Amino acid sequence: MSLPGKLEELFSRPLQDTLVELRRDLHEHPELSGHEERTADVLQAALARLEPASIARVAGTGIVARIRGRDSSRPPVAIRGDIDALPIQEDTGLPFASQRAGVMHACGHDVHATWAVGAAHLLAANPAPSDVLIVLQPAEETGRGASAVLASGALEGVAAIFGGHVDRRFAVGQVVAQAGPLAASADEFEIELIGSGAHGARPHEAADPIVGAGALIGALQTVVSRRVNPAYPAVLSIGSIHAGSAPNVIPERATLAGTLRATDPDTRQLLIDEVRRIAESTATAYRLRAETTIELGTPPIVNPPETAEWTRRAAVSLLGEEAVVPLGFLNMGGEDFSYYMERIPGCFLRIGAREASGEAIPAHSPRFYAAEESIFVGAAVLAEAARVASGAASD
Repeated sequence: MSLPGKLEELFSRPLQDTLVELRRDLHEHPELSGHEERTADVLQAALARLEPASIARVAGTGIVARIRGRDSSRPPVAIRGDIDALPIQEDTGLPFASQRAGVMHACGHDVHATWAVGAAHLLAANPAPSDVLIVLQPAEETGRGASAVLASGALEGVAAIFGGHVDRRFAVGQVVAQAGPLAASADEFEIELIGSGAHGARPHEAADPIVGAGALIGALQTVVSRRVNPAYPAVLSIGSIHAGSAPNVIPERATLAGTLRATDPDTRQLLIDEVRRIAESTATAYRLRAETTIELGTPPIVNPPETAEWTRRAAVSLLGEEAVVPLGFLNMGGEDFSYYMERIPGCFLRIGAREASGEAIPAHSPRFYAAEESIFVGAAVLAEAARVASGAASD
């Protein structure tokens, strides 16, 4: 295995083998959000071998281990890796493919968990100025894990937090470490249109929610195109429609559900307000009643300039200036790391995970996997970011 930049100096062959074996074990035995029992046991055992200052289970299946720094009186910093899998049938053909039908690590959390353990190894060998908390977080895919870790109190007093995500749009050795928006808010809406049913042959006797739903679908598409400032990115997508039980029956109800994405608070609120307003007005126009439910999801991730600069410096010191690349596009996916950043200064990275000749396989695909070299890039950059941040936060 050939590692980029200075990484060959940091990872001995036995450590490389240990981390690759850990990643493959996690990949073979994926577990869904909130059910990561075996995953947590394996990861806790891996961290316990380093004899951390403390190690504890939090938020059910989460783990927080404290790696000693040079001065434990300084405020600690944290590194987060998520650990849950997705309900997808794997189709990668890997020799270590998932052994669990219908469950796979289609988003790279097997690698994220492994590089967090790898960072712990590096920080144990070369301590940061302060202690570093290694946070192995459950339930990222449901958006509930980060909030549960915060609610546990395990991160009280943390001065900064860092995390990252594998990305096959970038080659191994490339790192996105930049200020500004890196992920969108991810809210959901459901609109139930309530009318009155009738025989399909006598539509004049009905208040037809299907006709109203058709009009509402078109009207909602004007929110982004006509109400949102074009300078601010936004998404409104309808993902499901349910109505009716027979072709000759006009039903009483029709239900639409979808997702709202934005990268700033004002646009996020505008989307919510407009969904409610248009649902009500369209329902009135078609003699229907609208019941609208908005479920707030993860906030957007917006990396601050100072913490982004810390991670950029870390990546450059290990991989060279050319390794730090721009995102080049706006990511409208959600990520619950944003909950940490509402309370703790931090930065979220994209870590290249594509082999030199590999294809850009999208995450959440049955064929998704991350190149194993990305384990070492993520571990090294996050460990070095923790060192830079703990020094800066304590000055």
